[in-house]
Amino acid sequence: MLKKMGEAVARVARKVNETVESGSDTLELHLEGNFLHRLPSEVTALQHLKAIDLSRNQFQDFPEQLTTLPALETINLEENEIVDVPVEKLAAMPALRCINLRFNPLSAEVRVIAPPLIKFDMLMSPEGARAPPL
Repeated sequence: MLKKMGEAVARVARKVNETVESGSDTLELHLEGNFLHRLPSEVTALQHLKAIDLSRNQFQDFPEQLTTLPALETINLEENEIVDVPVEKLAAMPALRCINLRFNPLSAEVRVIAPPLIKFDMLMSPEGARAPPL
């Protein structure tokens, strides 16, 4: 398991570094299913990123580097272990249109506070819902 996790982290770091170093205007970054629990700091250099897929990873904390990306429109964090979300920071993101937080054990506070503060789609599963087995 640790070897698999190390390989996934190395693969992600390479992909992010290649994107940053090439000066690419990559619009999407697909990092789903990589056993990730945090993002490399280099992600903040992806100022033109429009969509990121971090579904089916192991995030327990919301990756707050994402809130610094001005062009980001879509965040997919489905099937992680996130409890708390920086609602105020997300609400201040100018381009954000949708965040998918289905199948995360979100706190009751997030479920109550988020809807009136946000102007984008925030997808959540019913409290206690579990993702179907693959």
